[in-house]
Parts: sequence; structure tokens; C-alpha cells
Amino acid sequence: MLWLKAFHLIVVVSWFAGLFYLPRIFVNQAMATEPAEIARLKLMAHKLYRFVTPISWLVLISGLWLWLGFGFSGGWLHAKLFLVFCLFGYHGYCGKLVKQFAADKNTRSHVFYRWFNEVPVLMLIAIVILVVVKPF
Repeated sequence: MLWLKAFHLIVVVSWFAGLFYLPRIFVNQAMATEPAEIARLKLMAHKLYRFVTPISWLVLISGLWLWLGFGFSGGWLHAKLFLVFCLFGYHGYCGKLVKQFAADKNTRSHVFYRWFNEVPVLMLIAIVILVVVKPF
């Protein structure tokens, strides 16, 4: 089970790296004016989203395997699972934004995406506290 825990942590870190960087690409896309820069950022966003999506599934599979293997329970777990569920929604919404940018249909400013970029940071802080401290 320790190998599974290590694997789970590795894919979680990888997934979060993508969730941290993809909205930063959105910030740059919302500010871009040069056609070559816009095309490059669209490609970067598309490739990053395609890369982190399978990683998110590995997070889900390894997390479920850990849950079934260790039988975790408690209020902290319900809160953590809710936040993980929200992260999957965030990930899916990022995919929708990638498609909007690809179709040149973005309607939001770079300021929105700067705030949007902070969501996974706050969720990561909350999840780590829930898993380590188990406050309830």
C-alpha cells in the first residue's frame, strides 16, 4: 500500500501542476494580441489539458483504491471528497475554456483568469489540512 500512496501523491502533484499552469495560460491568452502568440498559447493550452486529463483519472483510480484498501472514514473524508469532486468540476470547466479559446469565443478578461487561477491553490490547502490534521 505504501507504493500506492507514493503513486497517488505523485499523480496528485502532477495533476495540480497542470491545474495551476493551465489558468496562467488563460491569463496570457486573454491578454494576447499577436496572432502568432495567440496560436502558440492555444496549442499550449490544448496540449496541457490533454496531458493532465489522463493524470486526473489516475488520481481518481488510485484514490479510490486507497480508500477501499484502508477503509478511511470520518467527516474530514466527506469534506475532502467534496473538494476533490469540485476539483474535477474545475478541471472539466478548464476543458470548456480551452475549447472557447480555441474557437476565439472568450468573453472574460485576464483579471477573471487571475482570480480563477487561485481556486486550485485554495482547494489544495484545504485538502492537505483535512488529510493531515483530520479536524473532524
